[in-house]
Amino acid sequence: MKILMVSAECVPFAKTGGLADAVAALAGSLSNLGHDVKIVMPRYYKIDRKTLNKLEGPLGVPVGIGQEWTAVYSTDLPGFPKATVYFLDHENCFGRDGVYGTKQESDFHDNPYRFSLLCHGALQVCNKLGWYPDIVHAHDWSAGLAPVLVKHVCRSQPAFSKTASVFTIHNMGYQGVYGKDKFTDLGIDWGLYYGAGFERNGAINFLQAGISSADMVTTVSPTYAKEIQTAEGGFGLDGLLRVRSDVVKGIVNGVDTEVWNPAKDELIPAKFTSKNLKGKAECKKALQEFFGLPVNPDIPVIGMIGRLVSQKGVAEVFAPGYGSMWGICSSMNVQVVLLGSGDKWCEDEINCLQAKLPNFRAKIGYNEKLSHLIEAGSDFFLMPSQYEPCGLNQMYSEMYGTLPIVRRTGGLADTVQNYNEQTGEGTGFMFDSLTPQAIYDTVGWAVFAYYNKKDHIKKMQKRAMEQDFTWDNSCHHYEEVYKEALKRGCNID
Repeated sequence: MKILMVSAECVPFAKTGGLADAVAALAGSLSNLGHDVKIVMPRYYKIDRKTLNKLEGPLGVPVGIGQEWTAVYSTDLPGFPKATVYFLDHENCFGRDGVYGTKQESDFHDNPYRFSLLCHGALQVCNKLGWYPDIVHAHDWSAGLAPVLVKHVCRSQPAFSKTASVFTIHNMGYQGVYGKDKFTDLGIDWGLYYGAGFERNGAINFLQAGISSADMVTTVSPTYAKEIQTAEGGFGLDGLLRVRSDVVKGIVNGVDTEVWNPAKDELIPAKFTSKNLKGKAECKKALQEFFGLPVNPDIPVIGMIGRLVSQKGVAEVFAPGYGSMWGICSSMNVQVVLLGSGDKWCEDEINCLQAKLPNFRAKIGYNEKLSHLIEAGSDFFLMPSQYEPCGLNQMYSEMYGTLPIVRRTGGLADTVQNYNEQTGEGTGFMFDSLTPQAIYDTVGWAVFAYYNKKDHIKKMQKRAMEQDFTWDNSCHHYEEVYKEALKRGCNID
């Protein structure tokens, strides 16, 4: 199949979160399976033109009430020479720091115009190349206009008459909501304000329009696909998703096993496999040394990596006088290490805790090498998310024999198997209610097993490391979704 990916971000060129990793890995893996895959994204300020190939001639893109002219650059997707990335180069829209905003302006005021230029431009790139996709696969609200264009604008043109659209929701919490006055920026007929599903509470909602117009809608885990159809998880769009439930599918993201693989990871001090965990013990020693903790192979180390925001359950872990971390470190014989950044109150409380607790250490910020060391050297990984569309760290943890302690939600529920005390089955420890007590009790459960059920822990580590989280598995599910989209959108079997 010919597949066009439309995304605001893609590693290694631009990244704000897991979306960038997923787009690159999915596109690359599909290309390895023989599909003709192209990605269109903006050329942001930090993407050096000198490293790219410029296509001849400017590209005219209809947007707003007129037309913009952009340059187009291209390069191979690193690691996947059969997949090509095309960049729309427009200085006014994309020649700035930040993908969606900056610390000073968290949501750029002209985002509707910027990302409408991306979606129109992606389809104009197809015209420029004389290459017309079977599938336009749009990712998240910033590409929400693309399915609208496929259904209501392009499909009437012979070149796009057999093109279907797929829209992937990576996080329902981000919907691209702007005032109605911005609708003229989209470069489409006013009849589509209602007709394509943009209107919501008198404003425009890009995510809602993508869901309304796409031939198929996917999200990043089967459980999350169910949760977003409930009032609790739908962020106001659950009714629409229930109406379209026959086209909503959940597919778990894969893991880039070239980057995350303890058998060949160059960022950790010792490699290891499920058959020989000696290297994991060396990683644990290095981790304890890095954080200045007593080097003791018999004390369980609990790792945490991530954004320090409410979605990740940080209040229930760190909030002063409320969170469970003080009790965990004060009453259990454990060591806890953390790498992350986010809300200032949480960063401040973490710094306060590590000044008072000798067995709690943290590094505020992000460091790729340290994240690998934490995954490899920890015994457990704590991930108490309020909601988690897919999640990657729990899968990284399992691949490195680090048992996740997670809330039963979204992708966490789909990728972690709960411990069975009688048989020793499972790959991690799960709880349901997001409360400090539930977190404390589940950490205590894991620590008890560590000290008293060592044979179970070893059995769980081996089973966790043997799970199949490769993208090849996910790609086969996407291939089925693409076929269904063509059938629904273009009557192609």
